[in-house]
Amino acid sequence: MRMTRLSARFPRATRHTAAVVLAIAASASLLGVSAQPASATPPGIPSKATAQSQLNALTVATQGSTTGYSRDLFPHWITISGSCNTREQVLKRDGTSVVVDSSCAATSGRWYSPYDGATWYAASDVDIDHVVPLAEAWRSGANSWTTSRRQSFANDLTRPQLIAVTDNVNQAKGDQDPSTWQPPLSSYRCTYSKMWITVKYSWGLRLQSSEKSALQSMLNTCSS
Repeated sequence: MRMTRLSARFPRATRHTAAVVLAIAASASLLGVSAQPASATPPGIPSKATAQSQLNALTVATQGSTTGYSRDLFPHWITISGSCNTREQVLKRDGTSVVVDSSCAATSGRWYSPYDGATWYAASDVDIDHVVPLAEAWRSGANSWTTSRRQSFANDLTRPQLIAVTDNVNQAKGDQDPSTWQPPLSSYRCTYSKMWITVKYSWGLRLQSSEKSALQSMLNTCSS
């Protein structure tokens, strides 16, 4: 069973927490839980051909300003079903053997982060990434949207806009586009480009020239 980068997390997590994670992993192994990682696979990822057509159709323009931007203008996380909000829905969707309490908070499970290949056993180690960051969307046209439309974008479970990934990796990404940030795991960059392209296409967002070039290079690595 793969335990990845625990030592790198010690500045933020205590050694006790790390020991608990190791104990959980060991117990899972003894109980015969599959060693296969969970597979975070958002819906709506297009084929290479479809993504290429969508990329060709996107409007290229100079990147806009972040003036006036606030995450509060993209209300999230919202209630999706019962007591479960968007984050909790994605944790259940992208994880394996996820157990939740009465308030829908994940109390155990396993999450594989395709951005860096790490597997985590505590929901607190996982962020829900907006594939197209909220600030990037603002700079690309969302500044003119209604708050209702921005809320729909920030909680979009229909398209590949939300994915469970290692929190530190998500924080390192910030609001960067593919011209300055791509998943550390190079084998995932094909999928990432298709996700990014179809989200921007579906929501009618613009892209800048350097972003389009980076996306094209990533898409070229796809076999299908």
